[in-house]
Amino acid sequence: MTQEIGGFAALGIHPSVLAAISAVGYEEPSPIQYQAIPVILGGHDMIGQAQTGTGKTAAFALPILSKIDPARKEPQALILAPTRELALQVATAFETYSKQMPGLSVVAIYGGAPMGPQLKAIRQGAQVIVATPGRLVDHLSRNSGLLSTIQFMVLDEADEMLKLGFMDDLEVIFEAMPESRQSVLFSATLPHSIRAIAEKHLREPQHIKIAAKTQTVARIEQAHLMVHADQKIPAVLRLLEVEDFDALIAFVRTKQATLDLAAALEAKGYKAAALNGDIAQNQRERVIESLKDGRLDIVVATDVAARGLDVARITHVFNVDMPYDPESYVHRIGRTGRAGREGRALLLVTPRERRMLQVIERVTGQKVAEARLPNAQQVLDARIKKLTNSLSPLVADAEASHGELLDKLVADIGCSPRALAAALLAKATNGQALTLADVEKEQPLVPSGAPRERSDRDRPERSGDRERRAPVPLAEGRARCRSPLGARDGIAARNLLGAILNEGGLAREAIGRIQVRDSFSLVELPEEGLDRLLGKLKDTRVGGKQLKLRRYRED
Repeated sequence: MTQEIGGFAALGIHPSVLAAISAVGYEEPSPIQYQAIPVILGGHDMIGQAQTGTGKTAAFALPILSKIDPARKEPQALILAPTRELALQVATAFETYSKQMPGLSVVAIYGGAPMGPQLKAIRQGAQVIVATPGRLVDHLSRNSGLLSTIQFMVLDEADEMLKLGFMDDLEVIFEAMPESRQSVLFSATLPHSIRAIAEKHLREPQHIKIAAKTQTVARIEQAHLMVHADQKIPAVLRLLEVEDFDALIAFVRTKQATLDLAAALEAKGYKAAALNGDIAQNQRERVIESLKDGRLDIVVATDVAARGLDVARITHVFNVDMPYDPESYVHRIGRTGRAGREGRALLLVTPRERRMLQVIERVTGQKVAEARLPNAQQVLDARIKKLTNSLSPLVADAEASHGELLDKLVADIGCSPRALAAALLAKATNGQALTLADVEKEQPLVPSGAPRERSDRDRPERSGDRERRAPVPLAEGRARCRSPLGARDGIAARNLLGAILNEGGLAREAIGRIQVRDSFSLVELPEEGLDRLLGKLKDTRVGGKQLKLRRYRED
């Protein structure tokens, strides 16, 4: 096992962690991993200056997991992240790297979610806590000893954390941990405020700095399309109608997703197959050979299964699921544009994944242009073009070879040549829709970039129904608050959202529906820690007027 990842094995990582990253397909450590892992394993405090996308999550997760004792059912490691998305991403990484460590548990703690399951995971002895500062402080207000057993602490994306106003929360958290802990700080930049934190809370830290390499993929045309998660398969089917590809590889995150998408493609007549970690090596080789010789045109794969895949006829890469990091993105799209050929890479982006798209653009140094899903007219034009191209070579000799048969069929059936040609076309196209109206009925999709449902933030209201419309039901873990500011005060939902984000220190996803009425507004906020949040917002002004946000009691 360690021979496959000799670079990681040489760093002293625990064998169970090595086994897990081998299964993921990691081979050689990145520069930040190569430098940081020995420092952290050696017990030193550390400041890591590295951009997102350099592999820093593994740089601290692998050595920390190597030092954790799964037999001790208490929090041992705390990772602080500025946003819910990053917290979930880091928690997922820890779960992946600890799959060969029975008894080890990871809990993600963040606002905008029910506190009950988080409390339960902590009570059951989760050894790794990945948290956003605001929600963790809420937990500390209920259990001041929560962090008393922490041995390892990581402050991830520290500069982003301070931009979001978490300085006071960080001080509360630092005070709740033992001074004997090992502390690691990662930040893309090191302004004075970050240096002050390091000087106060880290002990003789070693400093590691990694410059992010600009990765280029010059021969590959890149584009992204905004879609909702449950529209991905219809979006792929529609794109395949208009994309002129020779062979294509579609990347997804899970084994089940490879099977689901491959089955959907086969049902539509495409020569497609799944490629994932559960597929035996000999079968994997057969799939790749079939892609090379044209027996297959599309392979749906996970990142692990596609490592080392080199097929010259791949003209397109579809990133159906967003990769976990920019390196994976570059690796994926590098499957096309081989042997000096041009390539095309399309990335499907859900609304919550916009931030990762920005990270990819920053690390690669290239803009990933936005494209639109093809409309019904474009799909129809593509179908007619394909039909035309398939029939054109046959027309020249068809009358000489089949003219007499045509006359006989027309006479026997008692129809016109036009009617017979239409019937043969219907048979040849297997009933495929070839009118605009019929195409519009297929694969119904919300236009690219548009929200699935018009939220209360965007939906215009008639003045007569603004006041009497009942509030929509609350989601679990949320509370509804009321502000006396409304439409007549010149207030829009975006004004309220911006004020609450800036002053409340919340993640964007923590705020639910915002309903602006004529004389007041309703805002959904996290139930947990609400009183503390309202205290932060008590002096907030919007459009020069006090927000005066209060809990809304519905009688």
